[in-house]
Amino acid sequence: MINHHPDGDILLSYAAGALGESWSIAIASHLAFCDECRRSVELLEDLGGHMLDTSSLNPVPEFHGDLPLDIANFGSGSKASVKLNKDLPTPLNEYVVAEDISSINWRYIGGGVHEHVIETADDGCARLLKIPGGRVVPEHGHHGRELTLVLQGSFGDHNGEFFAGDVADISDGVVHKPVANAGTDCICLAVTDAPLKFSGIIPNLVQRLF
Repeated sequence: MINHHPDGDILLSYAAGALGESWSIAIASHLAFCDECRRSVELLEDLGGHMLDTSSLNPVPEFHGDLPLDIANFGSGSKASVKLNKDLPTPLNEYVVAEDISSINWRYIGGGVHEHVIETADDGCARLLKIPGGRVVPEHGHHGRELTLVLQGSFGDHNGEFFAGDVADISDGVVHKPVANAGTDCICLAVTDAPLKFSGIIPNLVQRLF
């Protein structure tokens, strides 16, 4: 059961096609887990379509070109011939070419943590993080927004416990100290739009790592 969801504003932007690529990957991947948010997005899309159909102010011109890629229906694009990663939701398979999580091209960034940066065309920073069970992520705040989707394992902070499919939607100014729960490594998809603000004895070193 999913207990933590993205805020309504970002679901609305996703349904309207107004999200950047990085954020859309995170939302589409969450929808692969969450029936509740998927129904919400479908309702928002239906409402938006109805408003366009009934509006006489700015009629939508007839479109004759190729339809834009629907990020919620990934899996039929240029990488469809690549074996899907059984550990990842379908949207991420368009970006992470690996047969499973262990064979992803991870980069060690210190403190037992590994990352895999996902290349996107927008200004957001999207990456996978692999945090060993029991490991504490240094306390940090945010210059902007951060979405963290749990893919495997779990972590906890002052907002509660987050398991596979849960999203931590953190806004500017919030300070937290996530802890990966003991056992399985915590694999997350994290998207940010600004650098993190680390505190503690070695903030400059940690800032370089993250």
